[in-house]
Amino acid sequence: MPELAEVEYYRKRWDPALGQTVARVILRPASRLLRGANPKHLSEALTGAVLESSAAAAKQMLFRFSGDAWLGIHLGMTGELKLAAPEYLVGKHDHLVLFTAQHALVFSDFRQFGRIQFSVGPEAPDWWTSIAPPVLSSEFTPEAVAGFLRRRQRAPIKAVLLMQERFPGIGNWMADEILWRAEIHPKRPAGSLSPDEIQALWREARWVCREALRTVGQDLRDPPRTWLFPHRWENGGVCPKTGVPLVREEIGGRTTCWSPGRQKLKPGKKSTRASRSRAR
Repeated sequence: MPELAEVEYYRKRWDPALGQTVARVILRPASRLLRGANPKHLSEALTGAVLESSAAAAKQMLFRFSGDAWLGIHLGMTGELKLAAPEYLVGKHDHLVLFTAQHALVFSDFRQFGRIQFSVGPEAPDWWTSIAPPVLSSEFTPEAVAGFLRRRQRAPIKAVLLMQERFPGIGNWMADEILWRAEIHPKRPAGSLSPDEIQALWREARWVCREALRTVGQDLRDPPRTWLFPHRWENGGVCPKTGVPLVREEIGGRTTCWSPGRQKLKPGKKSTRASRSRAR
């Protein structure tokens, strides 16, 4: 599933159409992606509207149009934004296409796990403003992280890092990267982390988000091989810091990768929830 950096990359794909007027809207009214959105209202409001700005937050995107129209897109697991020529032929997996004189703005999703949201009003809609403060914001503090971990103290830390109400935009690979850098075993109960470990978790979460935006978020390239990321799915992959073979196991319902030479599970720290988790 696209995470913070991938969402930023796809968000920018429509930016060449900023300032352009939507001449025609094509959508699939029966699409699952339109749950909660009125297709007729969306089509009427965007036809003739100008794309004014775009933004990304967590795993979502927001496109503002003239006439106080707000289009929200969540890519889900397989969604993708594309910019095509105005002669673009709409495909069977395209759920929304906005045509301007110069471009076709396409949202495709063959598994339909994504979502399209739409609102009209002078202020940004609640489904956008209610997103948790970004990890790179001043509101994401070590104290806020510590309080969140206390409230979920029995859950494995890997599962807690995937909770969007505190760690917006962080998904499976980013959570593994953060824990690897902070030298914290993913099965550790969230409440077992020491103040120094919480500080390390906070620091590495911000570092990974910032550097992922600088690499993946720019052109979708993989991070350097000094990261865990390029090795986590390799057959026989080893930790780039210790040379110890990596381990993959399901934790918190997600396939998790870690380095046993770097992320050690202290006696009595194993989460019982982890062993009973099932894939979502």
